[in-house]
Amino acid sequence: MARKKSHYLSGARIDPGRLAADTSVPDLIDGAFLAYNAGRLREACRLFTRKMLEDDVTVGVSLTGALTPAGLGISSLIPLVESGFVDWIVSTGANLYHDTHFGLGLSMHQGNPFTSDVELRQEEVVRIYDIFFDYSVLLDTDAFFRKIMQGREFQRRMSTAEFHHLCGKYVAERERALRQGRRSLLAACFEYDVPVYTSSPGDSSIGMNVAALALQGGELMLDVSADVNETAALVLDAKRHGGKSGVVILGGGSPKNFVLQTEPQIQEVLGIEEKGHDFYLQITDARPDTGGLSGATPAEAVSWGKVDPDRLPDAVVCYCDSTIALPLLTTYALARHAPREAKRLFRRREEMLDRLRDEHERAARSETVRERARHGEEHQVTLERDR
Repeated sequence: MARKKSHYLSGARIDPGRLAADTSVPDLIDGAFLAYNAGRLREACRLFTRKMLEDDVTVGVSLTGALTPAGLGISSLIPLVESGFVDWIVSTGANLYHDTHFGLGLSMHQGNPFTSDVELRQEEVVRIYDIFFDYSVLLDTDAFFRKIMQGREFQRRMSTAEFHHLCGKYVAERERALRQGRRSLLAACFEYDVPVYTSSPGDSSIGMNVAALALQGGELMLDVSADVNETAALVLDAKRHGGKSGVVILGGGSPKNFVLQTEPQIQEVLGIEEKGHDFYLQITDARPDTGGLSGATPAEAVSWGKVDPDRLPDAVVCYCDSTIALPLLTTYALARHAPREAKRLFRRREEMLDRLRDEHERAARSETVRERARHGEEHQVTLERDR
């Protein structure tokens, strides 16, 4: 009698075709990325393209690590925004600052990471591992931000999404003046109304320049509370319109937490009934066993209410350098999925905040009623005990 085949052997057989000179990137990923982290990258590409890019899914992206200095804003992130594949962003301020170099026509250069930093300092060359640029790039970018931030429209309290939208407008104008085409992610997000947040606005050269202007009497204030509520409102609105929420996490750190904490803000703090993000895709080189958030798994995020436990099969973590994975993911998505209509969430922030506010007020009233009922029951028990 033949032994019954184990259900663990139901996966596709590993029997790839031979690669050829004309093999495309999507065919390479589908045909040869079969195991280990290559297999996880294929799962990530398929999750993103087959499920997260459905019209009813709102996609948030977090950016950590020096991605834009390496040109990934131009090569990968801008095409994703222009194709409607990214609906909102949380980024380190550094990525947005270095992104602006390209929009201003300033140059970054490939270099050697083993060059003497003492010599580079003497030559006034700044290094980000193997990226070199002249010190004047920093000075010119600082001057640009200080100049535009002195404008009247900046002299108020605003969320970082409002701030970056205004900055993107001026970067886009500079790009047009230089006739160089789209090179800045901030400018692209302005054009497509993609809200861009910074979870730690003071932790970058942009924030340093905001602080410098404050010493001179500038009235610009970046409102982090507005950021917390706006991002929560984005996620809640996606769910309440019968859709889903997905996150693409590039790296970890504070931006990762900021895109994920939207659900605890909705559930735990505001008391609104919700279950968590529906799709979770992370590219990281951080280990989970050190206890840091950067390496924390989607299963762990379930315990915090950040990820819907029923959707864990739609969660993929690929342990890979984002500078490798992001161009592959972008190429795969552009080849395998038609462009989506841009959701233009920046325009709808007030409307979405109104929904968040209304649901929070209803939840608070319901909690008050429940609290009174509990106190009434306790009082009745006390009376009966004292009889």
